[in-house]
Parts: sequence; structure tokens; C-alpha cells
Amino acid sequence: MNGTAISARQLTRKFGDKTAVDHIDLDIPSGRIYGFLGPNGSGKSTTLRMLCGMLLPSDGHAEVFGLSIVKDAEAIRRRLGYMPQKFSLWDDLTVGENLQFIGRMYGLGKDLKSRIEAQLKTYWLVELRDQRAGSMSGGQRQRLALAAATLHSPELLLLDEPTSAVDPQSRRDFWERLFELAEAGATILVSTHYMDEAERCHGLAILAEGRIVIEGTPRDLMDGVDADVFEVEGAESTSAVNALRALPWVHGVTQLGVRLRVLADRGTTDAMDKLHQELRRLGVEAKVALTHASLEDVFVVATRPRSGATKGAAA
Repeated sequence: MNGTAISARQLTRKFGDKTAVDHIDLDIPSGRIYGFLGPNGSGKSTTLRMLCGMLLPSDGHAEVFGLSIVKDAEAIRRRLGYMPQKFSLWDDLTVGENLQFIGRMYGLGKDLKSRIEAQLKTYWLVELRDQRAGSMSGGQRQRLALAAATLHSPELLLLDEPTSAVDPQSRRDFWERLFELAEAGATILVSTHYMDEAERCHGLAILAEGRIVIEGTPRDLMDGVDADVFEVEGAESTSAVNALRALPWVHGVTQLGVRLRVLADRGTTDAMDKLHQELRRLGVEAKVALTHASLEDVFVVATRPRSGATKGAAA
């Protein structure tokens, strides 16, 4: 499918004096999986709620399939599925009853029975048809929520941190299904704080304090990160970590077992020698090597405090 599914210009949402979403621009192509990556409070959920008509923007505008999120909210809702962060179906209803209720809300009529049967099979819920939603595991509830959100075959799917309460296998299964939906033509916008999930997206925006600070494909973001990344092996002591963090041109040190991952200003003169010198000053002999950036490195660099702010202690 070609074209743009979502277009936003200067989209803004304020709650009193607090700006939750701060003049963001978006262009999301149809039939792709686009991710929002950011810490809590960065504006991910608020943006999703504006796009699905649950919140009105304070400023700016956005269109979904060419329809205004303000003037055409009801028409948009019929073409999208929304899966909130918190399970929002009815605990005291069975799997089948939940799907029947959702189907009636969308007016599926004579197609409802066949659609429910198809969803039960697609999301491995056939044997759970008569089980109450409140007694299901996190992974089962997630599958039910996605089955409900896609029951009416929406063109757009908005997912707000959909895998935050499930195990790794359920997350992998969930993402396989998302790719199947995208291949069939659906556009998917998913918010997450998992780096591995963000890396699966076709396109990605990193948000901080209500703004998009960087966007692109995950590969392009990693290749173009504004930092040099070094891996240090044999210097895992707390004193070494703190000493490296204190260097003015270092803005992140992460410990990974016996290795340290150091983020440094791009192009710092003799950076590798300077790291060796600082470690030797502490009596530490370690191996230092330049390495490729990860998406987590991109996230740290993109969301780090700017000049005049206090440098973060950890990456």
C-alpha cells in the first residue's frame, strides 16, 4: 500500500501549564510499522490518544488517511484499532463474550461469527473461548487484546506499550503477528521502551520531553549516531566506571558484565589513548576498542542533557 497514513504538523497537547506533546511533525507511510521510543512522560501515549480521537490537540493538526483527527474523529475510529497499555477488556466476560461485545460495537453484523472464529484461531484462543479474561495470564490477555483490536480488520493499529507485561516468547510471537498484519497492508504505530522492539520497526522516532529528538530507520540512526562508542574489557570496577564517567568528553558508561561501553563525543582527539591513560592512572590495564553503536547508544545520545545541564551519570 502506498501513500501516507498519518501526517501531523506542530501537533501539541498541554495539560494546564505542562506541555505533554510539544509541536511534533510526523509523516508515517501506509503499510509500515513505525515506533515511538522514549522514557515515561516523553509524550508517546498522549500522541497516540490524540491520533485516535481520545484527546483534542491544544495546537497544530494531524490527519489520518487524509481525515482530520478533530473534524473526522468518528470516521477515523471506524478504520483503526487501539490497544492501550493497560488491559481494557472486561475481566468478568469470557474470551468469546469479549469479542462478541467488541464486534457488536463495530457493527459487524452477519460477519461477526466468522470473524470471531478466525480471530480465535489466529491468536491461539480457541481453547480459551469460555475462559474469563480476568483469569488469563499476561500473554493470553495480550493475545485477546490484539484479537479484539483487529476484529474489524482496521487499516491502522495503534499500540501503546503492548508487551510491557508479557514474557519474551510471547513478545516474539506478538511481533510475528504484527509483521503479518503490516504485510497485509495495515499501518502500525507502536510505542515501546524496549530497544529490541524498537529495532524491529521500519521507522522510528525517539521522543524526549514531548519532542521528537531524532527519527529515521533504526539502521540509519545507529550508523549516524553523534558519538564514538568504545568497548573496554577488564575495567569493570566501580572506581574505573566513575573515573571514565567523570571525563568531560564522555557522556555515558554502561557496564555489561566484564565489559564497559563508553559513549564519547564524536571525533575526540586521541580518545582511545586518553581512556587508556585514565585507566592506567588507576592501575588498571584494559583492552579498549572502537565499536559500532547500538540503538541504546542512539537513545542515550539523543536524550542526553544539552549544554548547560548536568551530565547524566549513567548510559
